[in-house]
Amino acid sequence: MSEDGLPPLRDIINRHDLRADKKFGQNFILDLNVTRRIARQAGDLTACDVVEVGPGPGGLTRGLLMEGARKVHVIEADSRFMPALEEIGAAYPGRLNIIAGDALAITPESLTQAPYRIVSNLPYNIGTALLTNWLDGGWQNGIWSPRFLSMTLMFQKEVAQRITAQAGDKHYGRLAVLANWLCDTELAFDVDRQVFVPPPKVTSAIAHLTPRPQPAAEAAPDALAKLTAAAFGQRRKMLRASLKQICSDPIAALAEAGIDETARAEVLSIEEFCKLARLLAADY
Repeated sequence: MSEDGLPPLRDIINRHDLRADKKFGQNFILDLNVTRRIARQAGDLTACDVVEVGPGPGGLTRGLLMEGARKVHVIEADSRFMPALEEIGAAYPGRLNIIAGDALAITPESLTQAPYRIVSNLPYNIGTALLTNWLDGGWQNGIWSPRFLSMTLMFQKEVAQRITAQAGDKHYGRLAVLANWLCDTELAFDVDRQVFVPPPKVTSAIAHLTPRPQPAAEAAPDALAKLTAAAFGQRRKMLRASLKQICSDPIAALAEAGIDETARAEVLSIEEFCKLARLLAADY
């Protein structure tokens, strides 16, 4: 038995004949020391709910519960894992809510009215889509008022670097602008590929996001999204060229914003992007 009184994860996987399915982007972490470390990175779990996507056989789920999570809501699209998750639920009465379904179609707010943290080893194939959905969900009637206390998410390391990058970094792009505009981000630690079953071909990493009380600078979400899509869509082009698709006179707009027309998107700060988004909003 493991420390939580449940069988080791490897035994559960063998007993239920569970195998990772590439269709769902699955890779399992069987070491509870690793999953408990991820849970601790999320912060105090005792006074909030936790939302987890893609629990699989429940390695991270058990780590969250062992670290004191008040209640964990897991969303799992693969029905093969339900018996294993139900065993965990029986060991932690009233603290595990199991939802069968597609996480892209289920909002955290539909699961709990309490403040919550999102902690997940995200399926590689939908990880960035889930992150952007959760950030979009923090807007209520045009006001940034997120209910999540933090997001502690595992991605391929390159994706985690793209989320947490700052201006001038080679990984800096549209995802970094949108994430850091709304959250303080941190690349917490790497997760070696050998802790997974089966081992992925790449290193993974934990990105930790804490929502800002207010966005880093004023801008309309749609306008900033459109601007960053154009600016980074052809990132090697100067802004005076890449913005032509969304702006009738990009040179004049850049001059008004105090931005060099020969600059490229990767050198602009979030504040500069927001200033430019406000100026260009009339053209959208």
